[in-house]
Amino acid sequence: MNSHKKLLIVSLLLLTTCSAAEETRSSESNRGSVANPIREKVRVFIFAGQSNMVGSDSKVADIKQFPPFRGLQSPQKNVLFSYCLGRENKTQSDGWVALQPVNGIVGPELSFARRISKQTKARIAIIKCAAGGTHLGGDWNPDQPTGFKMYPLTLERVQKSLAELEEMGLDYQIDGFMWHQGENDMFVEDYMPNYGKNLANFIARWRQDLKLPKLKFYIGELCTKTIWGMDLRPRMYAISQGQKSVTRSDAQAEYVPTSHVGVEIGGGVGLHYHYGTLGQLQHGLNYADAYLRTIDRLPIAQAKKPAWPAKNGKTVRLFVLAGHRNMEGERAFVQELAELEKHHNLLKDNPKIAFRYSLGGGYKQSDGWQALAPVDYYDTFGPELSFGKTIQQSLPREPIAIAKFTHSGTQIIDWTPEGSMAKDRNIYPRFITFVKNSMSSLADRGYQVELAGVFYHVGENDMSMPPYRKQAAAWIQKIIQQSRKDLSQPGLRWYVSQQPPTDDPRVNSIDVTADLIETLDKDPNATHIQAFQLPKQSKKLVISTAGIVALGKLLANEYLKNR
Repeated sequence: MNSHKKLLIVSLLLLTTCSAAEETRSSESNRGSVANPIREKVRVFIFAGQSNMVGSDSKVADIKQFPPFRGLQSPQKNVLFSYCLGRENKTQSDGWVALQPVNGIVGPELSFARRISKQTKARIAIIKCAAGGTHLGGDWNPDQPTGFKMYPLTLERVQKSLAELEEMGLDYQIDGFMWHQGENDMFVEDYMPNYGKNLANFIARWRQDLKLPKLKFYIGELCTKTIWGMDLRPRMYAISQGQKSVTRSDAQAEYVPTSHVGVEIGGGVGLHYHYGTLGQLQHGLNYADAYLRTIDRLPIAQAKKPAWPAKNGKTVRLFVLAGHRNMEGERAFVQELAELEKHHNLLKDNPKIAFRYSLGGGYKQSDGWQALAPVDYYDTFGPELSFGKTIQQSLPREPIAIAKFTHSGTQIIDWTPEGSMAKDRNIYPRFITFVKNSMSSLADRGYQVELAGVFYHVGENDMSMPPYRKQAAAWIQKIIQQSRKDLSQPGLRWYVSQQPPTDDPRVNSIDVTADLIETLDKDPNATHIQAFQLPKQSKKLVISTAGIVALGKLLANEYLKNR
C-alpha cells in the first residue's frame, strides 16, 4: 500500500475516532464506563447480492427529492469503503476510499452507514461486492462457482481489504453480512427449490473461510411491490420460503423485511423491477435498524399518550384506515408537510385523538394507543393526520380513535379471505385481528365502541396489471362481505377510495372505475370515493405530500356527509 493511501485511511479513521471520543465524554454519566474509543475496533460490514444490492435504476441526482436522505450524495469521509460492482465490466475501488455513490447510483450502504454512525459513533468500514443478474446456485456457489464466479471474487475482495486494515495496524471486527439476492434463482428450475439449502451452504462457507463461526447474516426480503411480486408471485414465494427456512433454523441469520419500502416508478404502467433511489435508501435503513437491534442500540421514540376522556358511558368512534402504498404515505414527507401553508400544524401531537397502527405488514407497530402524530416511519406520514383533524373540527366533543393497518408490499388479493398460494402474504387474518384488538382495547378501558367505518384506499399496483385490475372490484366485495361476518358488524360501512387508475393502452380496456361503481352501488353500506382531483403528483401510482393531506380531508368529508 502506498504512503498516500495509508495517509488517506488514517485521516478518515481519525475523524471517526474524534467523534467517538466526543460521544464518550458526553455519555459516560448515562451509560457508565465505556471502552476507550481510540482502541475500539473498526466495525466492518459486508454487503453482497445482485441488482437490488447494487442499486440498479437509482440516481444520485434524485436524492434531493427525498428530504430525509438529503446529503447522502456527498462522500461520508468518516466511513471507509471498498467495492467491486458489476459483471463483465466491473467498477472497483483501489483499496479503501471514503464511502460515496458509485457510477451515479445509490446503494443501501449510504443510508446504512449514516444511521449506524449517528447511533453508535463507531468507526465503520464497508466492503461491497454485487452484480445484477447473478445466481446463488451458480455465480455465488462457494463449491462450484459458475458464470461470473462471484463467491471467490468477493472472498478475495474481503480478504484483501481486511489485510489492508491489518497493514495499517488497525484492529477490526466483522459485525455483519448484508445479503440481498434471489430474484434470478427463481428462473432456474434446479436453483429455485434448493434456494434454502444453497443459502445455508453459502452462509456456512463464509463463516468457515473467514473463521467466524458466529458471523451474523442479515437476509433481505425480496420486494413484493415490484412487478415480479405480482406476475411471478409463486416463484418469489418459493425463494422467500427458502430464505425463511434458513433464518428460522439459524440463530445468527435474520430475515429483514423490505417489501414495504419505496419502489422505482417505471414508464408505461408504472411498475418496476428495482427499488430505485428512495427504496434503496429505505432498504439501507432496514439493515441498519436490524443491526442496531442486535447490539441493543436502536432508539425507541417516546410517543405521547392520548388524553382519554372521562368514561361515564362515553362512546368512542373508531375509524379504521387501511390499504397499500398511499395509505402508508410512501412519498409524503414530514419535512415537506412543515412547509405546506395551513397544514404544518398537523405535525403536532394531537392527544385528543387516540391512534394505533401497524405499518408495512407489521414492520412498524405502535405500542398500544398514542396521541395522533406522524410516525417515525422513514419520515413519512399518511392521510390519518388530515383525516383526524377534519373529523375533530366537525365533531369537537366526540371521542375519536383511529386504527391504521397497511402493507404497501401487498396487492388486493392478499387482503381477500382466500388470499393466494403465497400464504405469508395473506394479510386478511392479521387485518381482522388488528381491528378486533383495537375494539377490545377500547372496551377494556370502559368505553362503548362505535366502529364508524373502514376507509380502504384501492391498491395502486393492482391498477397496472391486467389480471389484478380485472379482479379488483370482485376482490374488494369479498373483503367487505367477510369482514362484516368476522367482526359481527353486518352493517359495517366501508368507504373505498380510488385515485385515477393507471392510464395506459395495456390496461385501459379494463374499466376498473365502472366495475367498482357497479359493485359498491349495490351495497347500501358501501361508498365509492373518487379521489380524482388531488394535487398533481410527479410520478404514476404514488401520491405526494400535498395529495396525501388532501386525501385525508376527502375521506373525512365523505364520512361527515354520509353519517
